[in-house]
Amino acid sequence: MFYSLFQSLQDSGVPGARLMDYITFRTGIAFALALIIALIAGRRIIDRLQLHQVGEIVRDLGLEGQMQKKGTPTMGGIIIILSIIAPCLLLGNLSNVYMILMLVATLWMGAIGFLDDYRKLKYHNKEGLKGKYKITGQVGLGLIVGITMWLSPSIVMVENQEVVRENTAEIEVIHKSEQIKSPQTTIPFVKNNNFNYEWLTSWLDGEAARTAGWLVFVGVVIFVVTAVSNGANLTDGLDGLAAGTSAIIGVALAVMAYLGGNVIYSSYLNIMYIPGSEEMVVYAGAFMGALVGFLWYNAYPAQVFMGDTGSLTLGGILAVFAILIRKELLIPVLCLLFFLEDLSVMIQVAYFKFTKKKYGAGRRVFKMTPLHHHFQKAGDPGIQALLNFPKRPVPEPKIVTRFWIVSILLAALTFITLKIR
Repeated sequence: MFYSLFQSLQDSGVPGARLMDYITFRTGIAFALALIIALIAGRRIIDRLQLHQVGEIVRDLGLEGQMQKKGTPTMGGIIIILSIIAPCLLLGNLSNVYMILMLVATLWMGAIGFLDDYRKLKYHNKEGLKGKYKITGQVGLGLIVGITMWLSPSIVMVENQEVVRENTAEIEVIHKSEQIKSPQTTIPFVKNNNFNYEWLTSWLDGEAARTAGWLVFVGVVIFVVTAVSNGANLTDGLDGLAAGTSAIIGVALAVMAYLGGNVIYSSYLNIMYIPGSEEMVVYAGAFMGALVGFLWYNAYPAQVFMGDTGSLTLGGILAVFAILIRKELLIPVLCLLFFLEDLSVMIQVAYFKFTKKKYGAGRRVFKMTPLHHHFQKAGDPGIQALLNFPKRPVPEPKIVTRFWIVSILLAALTFITLKIR
């Protein structure tokens, strides 16, 4: 809204009208505006949730301080979504396909999470929306994003390549002159950091290989959206854990979007240039502001929980953002904590079923899953867990802080991998 208004004012010579052309300016304003909205609207939304007795349903799992959280308002993800959408509508370029896809992803995953929370509260249990419906929604978003990237003429890239200057041994990074549509992505540990999904289908001929390459890309998009959104959902179990971890990941992705959307910086770093993707930095500013504002109420002891309305949305946002800037293959490093949460549950279930079938009684690998609860629970020989340490439960704020520190290290490692070739 304001972006379009200031664009029209430029022709009339109004002082300061060109400020909206600067990504950094709009990003800073989006961050501040999202933070203010989260702080002001957050208090009102929490009061309204308390008035309607929208409280968290808590099962007694024997964890320290767990039952004290019973009745804490949930569905606080509404605060995050509102605080992201409003600044983007006011400050974003709504004709930019990247901004549109990010807004669609936010509302789409927010709706799925809202339905999940609504069913939990309506029927007073922890079941919520059936898993097959959540998966269907995640697959649907993956299809929307993948097919749009395939067919939209606005989503293109410019390949980077190294050339040796004549009569010198110096290597210069240049970008090819043409903008192309290609299912390429960034991958660490290779010379030019580029990987084309068409390589996997090169055994086909001509157009069939290109089409098959895009189909493989769409499949990867679906998998990434599903895995990251479920991982973020499982990570949301301690006060401030999911919000803080997602904010750190968001900062890393915002930096990557800014660098990849600038032809000078992308040349300097020898990464692909993605025209138009710099607009996503404005979205990232709103995203980080919303999470910082939400942490005001969600930090230990939490006054509100984000619920699946927030956690599924955060995972979907991070996944789609990484995909749009062609960094989805860096997610296993950047979002490693999410995957460890996912993996801990899968390992626990598989091992329990295996030992129950073999010994007649199920055994565990972890004291409790998802992974963060393993550190929260005291060691007990009666649990028969392979990993029965630490013996004493770690306080919740310390677990959250340590997970944040690990997230920062993973973000730094993600950038480092781009230079290891």
